[in-house]
Amino acid sequence: MSRMISYEKKDTVIHRLSGFTKLVFFILWCMTSALTFDTRMLIVMIVLGGIIYMVSGTRWEQVSGVFLAIMFFMVINLVCIFFFAPYQGCQIYNSRTDILHLFGNYTLTLEQLFYEFNVFIKYFTVIPSVFIFLVTTDPSELAASLNGIGVPYTISYSLEIALRYIPDIQDEFHKIKNAQEARGIEMSSKGRLTDRIKNTAIIIFPLLFSTMERIDVVSNAMELRGFGKKKQRTWYSRKPLRAADHLTIAFSILFFVVTMIITFYDGNRFYNPFI
Repeated sequence: MSRMISYEKKDTVIHRLSGFTKLVFFILWCMTSALTFDTRMLIVMIVLGGIIYMVSGTRWEQVSGVFLAIMFFMVINLVCIFFFAPYQGCQIYNSRTDILHLFGNYTLTLEQLFYEFNVFIKYFTVIPSVFIFLVTTDPSELAASLNGIGVPYTISYSLEIALRYIPDIQDEFHKIKNAQEARGIEMSSKGRLTDRIKNTAIIIFPLLFSTMERIDVVSNAMELRGFGKKKQRTWYSRKPLRAADHLTIAFSILFFVVTMIITFYDGNRFYNPFI
C-alpha cells in the first residue's frame, strides 16, 4: 500500500469536484485561517476540515509520516514563541493571569496559553486541507480547468508539474533514506530523536541536487518540444464546472466573508475571552 501523498483516484464527492473548485476552496480556506484568530471560527474550521477529510476517503497511511513531522515542528515553534515572547498573549488580550512561575523572567500565564492554543489549532485548520487537496486533485485535470477559465496554459502546466513531482520527491527521499540506513546510519524509530533529526537533515542536500537535476531534464525536454510557442493547447482531462462546483465556490466565498465579519466586527482579529 502506497504511503505517498499523491493523487489517488476515487469516486467521492470531493474527487468529483473540479480541480479549479478545489483550488479556490483551498486558497480561501488558507486565507481564512491566516487572517482570523477567533477561536470559535477556528474550531468550526477544524470540525469542517475533519468532516471533509473523512468524506474525501484520505487514508491515514498516506499522511501519517508527514503529519507527525509537522506536529514535531509545531511543538518546537510553540516552545520558541514562549521562549522569545513569554508575555505576547498578555499584550494581545490586555490582561495577565499568572499560573506558574518557571524560572527567571518566565512565568506561565493563562493568556499566553490561550494565545499559543490558537496558534496550535490554526495549524490544524490548514494541514487537513493540504492533504485533501493533494490526494483528491488530478494534476492534469486541475491544469485543464485553470486554462479553461483563462489562466495561461504555461502557468497551469507549471502547477501541474509541481503537483506531479511531489510523489517523485517523496520516492527519492525514501531511496536516499534507505541507502543511508544500508550504510549503518540509524534513521528509524529505534534511534534517538536528536540523531534521527540530524541524519534526516543530511538527506536534504542530495535531495535538493537530484531535484534540480530533474528540473533541468524536464525544462530541456519541454524546450525541445517547443512548449509555450503557441497561444493555445488542447486538454484531454478538462472537467466543466457543475452545480456542485458552483455551490462549493459560493460556500467558500460566503464562509470567508462571514468569518472576516465575525473576526473584525470589533476592530480586532483576536477573540478575547478575558474581557
